[in-house]
Amino acid sequence: MADFAIQRRTMVDNQIRTVDVTDHGVLAAFLTVGREAFVPPALRDLAYLDRPIDFGGGRRSMQPAQLAKLVQLAAPRAGEKVLIVGAATGYTAAIVADMGATVVMVEEDAALAAAAKANFAGSASVTVVEGPLTAGAPAQGPYDLVLMDGAVAEMPEALLAQVAEGGRAVYVEGEGNSALATVSVRSSGRISSRAVFNLPGHLLPGFAPAPAFAL
Repeated sequence: MADFAIQRRTMVDNQIRTVDVTDHGVLAAFLTVGREAFVPPALRDLAYLDRPIDFGGGRRSMQPAQLAKLVQLAAPRAGEKVLIVGAATGYTAAIVADMGATVVMVEEDAALAAAAKANFAGSASVTVVEGPLTAGAPAQGPYDLVLMDGAVAEMPEALLAQVAEGGRAVYVEGEGNSALATVSVRSSGRISSRAVFNLPGHLLPGFAPAPAFAL
């Protein structure tokens, strides 16, 4: 039987630390939260490989090192309210909740949302909302942090509108190896954005580029 605790330590030491993830809270969360609990049962023995998890239907998770870099950039803090969009079965939500935030996660795939609800049954820290990813969860907002658990061609205004004053949205903009980890901050009612580093992107459903007009 796999020793997931040892595999988790190896993942953190050999995958996550090696990409300059140094925040102690991020490292502690990735050491604590069992990734194997958030993958399809048939793939649990592969949970700690340096690869995305395929959920089917074009959906897949981020690789652990990529996700850890994005979470470190997002810097969730204890007591913050966080919206996670495209959270699948809830691994990222569990990581952020372990860091002390209160999480609302949105998932539109019914099977993934059902798995997430089972994973967080009885949790006071994570609320699962089943609905369109592009809509977010405005009824529970605004949020100190909006975190996209996957890439977008362009961050929609409807999601940026759910960022509280002084809050931020963190997301991967673009597709493939040229995508960029980006931070958008709301200050004095306005959003300002900056790209921080390259991070491979796999687009979430509903966030593909708009078709180009051609004669």
